[in-house]
Amino acid sequence: MMMNLFEIFDPTTSMNFSLNWISSILIFIILPLNFWIIPSRFEMLFILISKIIFFEFKNLTKKKYKMNILIFFSLMTFIALSNFMGLFPYIFTPTSHMSFNLIIALSSWLSFFIYSWWNKPMMMLIHLVPLNTPTTLMNFMVMIELISNIIRPFTLAIRLTANMIAGHLLLTLLGTFISKFLILLPFTIIIQNMLMILEIAVSMIQAYVFSILSLLYFLESKN
Repeated sequence: MMMNLFEIFDPTTSMNFSLNWISSILIFIILPLNFWIIPSRFEMLFILISKIIFFEFKNLTKKKYKMNILIFFSLMTFIALSNFMGLFPYIFTPTSHMSFNLIIALSSWLSFFIYSWWNKPMMMLIHLVPLNTPTTLMNFMVMIELISNIIRPFTLAIRLTANMIAGHLLLTLLGTFISKFLILLPFTIIIQNMLMILEIAVSMIQAYVFSILSLLYFLESKN
């Protein structure tokens, strides 16, 4: 019996040792096997979508930063597959936890931040004061811009966590509702299928948003 609604985000697999976080490693175990078989229609569709997203990233970056796109594209693929695998029954969703998302966001943002302040300190100071800022507001704007830069990894992690939690909670509440009111079973199943399609779209869109914002932060640190 589920005593707390949020227990779905941290199911217990063992009394002594939890194996939940191994689900984030399954992607690296499953994907390499696809290189040794004939590509299926699903894999061809995945390659087509990957090319479209790759060119989307490519249009945002300068020519000298083209190789850096692979980092953000790999990040998007990892987050999208983690989100998508979490929709299957009895599979732990690591991206619904703030600690997991914050590690990814903080590690990428901190590398850009330290590199920029170490190599281009004057350029980073210039970014803290927007163009045509009045002299009386300069000190205030520096504080605002600095705070906005510091909270960037937290906003990335909170956005991804909140979207994953909201969708899973809706699916769980509808599943509980079906078990109590069997008369409305056809109606609730239709709604749950629509929510499932929405969750698949959200899992892909949130991975794209996370990676595209990380790419924009990277490009801002290079300017």
